[in-house]
Amino acid sequence: MRPVGEVRQVLLQAAEELTRPDCSPTLLELAKHAQVGFLAARRTVDNMRRAGVLVVVRSRKVDYRNRPVAEYSTPRKLDEIGVKRCALRDVFANWATPIV
Repeated sequence: MRPVGEVRQVLLQAAEELTRPDCSPTLLELAKHAQVGFLAARRTVDNMRRAGVLVVVRSRKVDYRNRPVAEYSTPRKLDEIGVKRCALRDVFANWATPIV
């Protein structure tokens, strides 16, 4: 098995550092905090979400986009801060949707 890459390590660390009970980081916030490029962060976060390393906590309305954006966190961090998760919401959050 391949070792974990640097981008994945810093994105995982950023997700753990930025997660709070009321708010979790978006993809752009993760990329900025980890100081990696947006395209590399988008691809890596998508792979991490598919592997179950990151989960979508909720969505949030932001000023730089018309649609709400997903907030990401690690399952372990969510258990630490006591955020309840819904299995049905997790299924729909992980549903494959094309990026247009």
